[in-house]
Amino acid sequence: MKILFAAAEIDPFAKVGGLADVAAALPERLRAIGHDVRVIAPCHASALGAVEASRRKRKVTVPFAGGDEDVTVATVEGNGGVPVDLVLDAVAFGREAVYGEFDDLVRYQRFCRAVMAVLQESRFVPDVLHLNDWHTAPLAFALRNLAWATPALRGIASVFTIHNLRYRGPDEFNDYLAQAIYYSDVVTTVSPTYAREILTPEFGEGLEALLRLRGEALRGILNGLSFDTFNPRVDEALVQPFDLSSIELRSANRDAICRELGLPNTTGPLVAMVTRLTEQKGVDLVLQSMGELLACKARLIVLGQGDEPLRAAFTRLQSAFPDSIRITDRFDDALARRIYAGADLFLMPSRYEPCGLGQLIAMRYGAVPLGRRTGGLADTIIDLEEHRESATGFLFNEFSAAGFAGGLERAVRAFREPETWRHLQTNGMARDHSWGASAQHYVEAYTAALRARGIVPRE
Repeated sequence: MKILFAAAEIDPFAKVGGLADVAAALPERLRAIGHDVRVIAPCHASALGAVEASRRKRKVTVPFAGGDEDVTVATVEGNGGVPVDLVLDAVAFGREAVYGEFDDLVRYQRFCRAVMAVLQESRFVPDVLHLNDWHTAPLAFALRNLAWATPALRGIASVFTIHNLRYRGPDEFNDYLAQAIYYSDVVTTVSPTYAREILTPEFGEGLEALLRLRGEALRGILNGLSFDTFNPRVDEALVQPFDLSSIELRSANRDAICRELGLPNTTGPLVAMVTRLTEQKGVDLVLQSMGELLACKARLIVLGQGDEPLRAAFTRLQSAFPDSIRITDRFDDALARRIYAGADLFLMPSRYEPCGLGQLIAMRYGAVPLGRRTGGLADTIIDLEEHRESATGFLFNEFSAAGFAGGLERAVRAFREPETWRHLQTNGMARDHSWGASAQHYVEAYTAALRARGIVPRE
């Protein structure tokens, strides 16, 4: 099957969040199992060097509203040898910011027009166009609308993945995400529980009725993790590499991250968050529960950027309790992996969580997750009290400081039982959260999308 994966960011060329990981790892896995996959993404400033070094560059004429313009399309090599087309539109891209610019709506409209121009070149005509979030959502309608005049487009099916329903673009009068939900042949989201949750008013962001109309065309497919990228056995960011067979070596990373951040290495649990500082992530619950954290002699490490009031609150707490709290308000991938490898307990008390990669990385690196029972957290964390033999962490139900504190109390109690804690760590490290099974589910979604268009899928 031939698949074109369109996304606003892709690791290692540009990365803001989990979408970049998915755009790199899922196509890599699809290629490994025999599919012909390409990725197309905008060229942000971080990718200008890759574009300059590419020996496969071409000009593509794009019909914009003000007239035809040429953009540069450079083919570079992504993870696992996947070809990646980086689109350098000098008007809209080549900037540092992936998101948050004043003209984001126009920028990503221009990108979508460039994608259609590339498709109409007919150099690579996919069976399936896989779209991701609002930035590429207009392509679902464009594919149908332009197919009338372009025979090459008529055999292409579309799959649209919602990574977070709340992010629908910067203009309340232009809901491209809703358009893609309606026009795509299959709609997916990033965990089975989130797919059910968004059918309700609590999580549906006003689109629950539209989503319910899609029936079986709406699927929840759990995100995976690249086990090559996140591998504590060979991770050069760590002071002490380790794996499941040498988990006893992990304690050296705990000692090292305490030294690096200037925290005393006590016998209490080392607790961590690597997250955007937003209320969606339940950061406010952690702030409300600092008394409980301090009472159990925990030390808290927070790495992330986001809302200024939340950052300021942690900074004040760090000043008040310098031996217990550290906040680092920057994006630092290497530091994040050292935190995952050194922390005892990893917090994800989210209001909602479509999938979440943090808990998957934490388990891979031997940290035990504590999360709210929502979205992908419910699908990936196995609670100690519910399934002791297969348990990997802790879940709490109610989004409240009391609910979080109850989960924290259970986790601290287990931490004080070394055999129980090691059981949780080894279970988490042994779980297969790689892209293997999820990639196959996407192949099934692609097949369903083709059949919805009356196209016989390739074997």
